[in-house]
Amino acid sequence: MTGKILIVDDESSARLALTMLLRREGFQVTETHSGDSALELCATFQPDLILLDIMMPGMNGFEVCRRIKATPETRLTPVVLITGLSATQDRIEGINAGADDFLSKPIDFSELLARARSLLRLKQFTDELESAEGVLFSLAESIEARDPYTRGHCERLADMSSRLAARLGLPEDQIKALRRAGIVHDIGKIAVPDAILLKPGPLTPQEMEIMRTHPVVGERICFPLRTFGLVLPIIRHHHERHDGSGYPDGLHGSQIPITAAILQLADVFDALTTNRPYRNASPPEVALQIMYEECARGWWNHELLDAFTAMFGKGNSIVAAKRAGQAAP
Repeated sequence: MTGKILIVDDESSARLALTMLLRREGFQVTETHSGDSALELCATFQPDLILLDIMMPGMNGFEVCRRIKATPETRLTPVVLITGLSATQDRIEGINAGADDFLSKPIDFSELLARARSLLRLKQFTDELESAEGVLFSLAESIEARDPYTRGHCERLADMSSRLAARLGLPEDQIKALRRAGIVHDIGKIAVPDAILLKPGPLTPQEMEIMRTHPVVGERICFPLRTFGLVLPIIRHHHERHDGSGYPDGLHGSQIPITAAILQLADVFDALTTNRPYRNASPPEVALQIMYEECARGWWNHELLDAFTAMFGKGNSIVAAKRAGQAAP
């Protein structure tokens, strides 16, 4: 196994010894003496593994590790903290900083090789997962580009639905799932012919049946990606309705995952407030009023729609009128 390893240690003799031994094993190695230069090399050298000494002048290893793990481009890069310290508190601080493993000085080279190879295999696996996600996102963007009227739709859904989820206090993993689902929720439309997808008028019953397959097809496309566990129910169920009249499974009420119900509201709102071949965009207030009328038919979750409306600020009067049993202005 090969890979790029960055060694960070203020002691030149330690750096050079590790560099020589690791290069002899076939690794591509770069070394540096300080935390600042290590952060610069993370951007230019792009290591697959970082061996980081804790006790350095200036920025210590804990702080370097924290910054590496806080940067999106390097957060998945494994970091091994090297220390002459054995105190439990130092290891706890290292774990809190995001370290993936520890090595104690003096370093046993056989142990170092075993740990390095294990972490490099893990990095290779995560790189493959990120590549697969990238392919799916690119595919989703190409599907969106088929219809000029939906340009930017996925990004808007990712933004609106994740903001609403945060406002409702949902866990971070569900918020992240909504961001991903916003991009890929309609990926199943790859199986829908352009003649149906881009039709300027109402669909026939037969055409609608084909259109209604896209959530299931989308779930099937994304299913092999294990990191999409929380995304799959959103893809499958973002066309369900609160009264059970939606598709593909006719779920109703609490059977519908809250994340799917959130994305659904964002989807409906975006559809109403953007131009389509068969109608012009509605102002946000009018779109929200239409959604409350649909809510009265049993289509959407009232509490979620209230929260969604309040998120825009302007819609507060609509919420107040609805709660008072009055017609929205």
